[in-house]
Amino acid sequence: MGNKQAIYDARLKRVADAVALREPDRVPIVPIFQAFPVFYQNKWNIKDLLEDYHRATDVYDHFYTHFEPDMGWDPTLFFPIDYMERSGITWFRWPGKHFDDVNTMYQYIEGEYMTADEYPEAIRDITRFMMHKWLPRSFSKLSGLSQIEFRNSMWFGHMGLFASFSNPEVRAAFDTLFETGKIVADFFAYVDEYRAHMKEKFGMPPIFASLAFAPFDMIGDTLRGTEPILMDMYEHPDELLEFIDVVTEFAIADMIAASEGRGVPYVYFWLHKGVDKFMSNEHFAKFYWPSLQKCIFALVDAGRTPVIYAEGAYNNRLEFFRDVPKGKVVFDFEYTDMDKAKKILGDNSCIMGNVPAFTLSYGTKQETVDYCKWLIDTCAPGGGYILDTATMVDDAKPENIEAMFETVFTYGAK
Repeated sequence: MGNKQAIYDARLKRVADAVALREPDRVPIVPIFQAFPVFYQNKWNIKDLLEDYHRATDVYDHFYTHFEPDMGWDPTLFFPIDYMERSGITWFRWPGKHFDDVNTMYQYIEGEYMTADEYPEAIRDITRFMMHKWLPRSFSKLSGLSQIEFRNSMWFGHMGLFASFSNPEVRAAFDTLFETGKIVADFFAYVDEYRAHMKEKFGMPPIFASLAFAPFDMIGDTLRGTEPILMDMYEHPDELLEFIDVVTEFAIADMIAASEGRGVPYVYFWLHKGVDKFMSNEHFAKFYWPSLQKCIFALVDAGRTPVIYAEGAYNNRLEFFRDVPKGKVVFDFEYTDMDKAKKILGDNSCIMGNVPAFTLSYGTKQETVDYCKWLIDTCAPGGGYILDTATMVDDAKPENIEAMFETVFTYGAK
């Protein structure tokens, strides 16, 4: 690997210096790309990659040949259509089946997959609830899981359990799990192979060890839905808090396990429902922040570095974000005022952000350069800053992406 190892190590150090609130040799650039590499190469479309994720190697190699971020995304976002089709997933839509446009990224369709009156059931036994309710509701071909009952299998109760596997609906569910399990395992193996390829060919570290979500969002995104969980803060506050505690406990264990031995320490959180406009600071302090903060501290104790992507505006939450271990956490902002974020968080945590998607897609090259320079002037002095796109980049102008990189490599260097 030779020189690529040195490049890899230099990039890791540059980012690590920024995280630790030191001034690196240059402002690190770690943008979030989703479909842009597909559009930039213009050989395959999004549907092509979802049908055969191996094509992503060609796409991402082309991208990393022309652009050199300090850490990069692997193709983990291009979930295989085969797994979605065979499982009968109910909350995803994808091109070729639901959209005519083959360059439309898949869409998540939020729903209420746990009703308010099911809180006690989920709190009492989350595993049973997921098997009997959430999985059958979320995957049309897994309805048979609701027919299996493990908790009464002690002594000769096991005979009833064994007999349940003769049910054709149960057998069909397990056939589906075997088929989709193989597809997903092969996909994960491919992603790991590409991460190794990134290092060997480009000296490129991956941007994350694992992905994670705030416990409040785990419940809101997958079980209750946005409007119901926000109403639960008023109508079912005690049950919601108790369930958040249940989810937080296993979420922490899963986050630590998923990020073990991944080569980088960064656990990337996507915050969805803690934005300024969704709840008051009082509700944020009661329902959202304590469990997220607990995850952050647990990950830091385990030697990980949480990267908290605050999707939307979090201007009213910045004082909360100060209460984390110094120099151990990154806060990545989309619409948050970066000047304000630097003033409040700059002596405690690395901040990251936030070249606007609108500017990259519809602005001029000079507008891109000017905004990047403003970010560097505002956020980089004293260290603790990583330049990033405000959100996932899809249909940006290539000349604006080029301008963003060029500005960092020149204006952002010591």
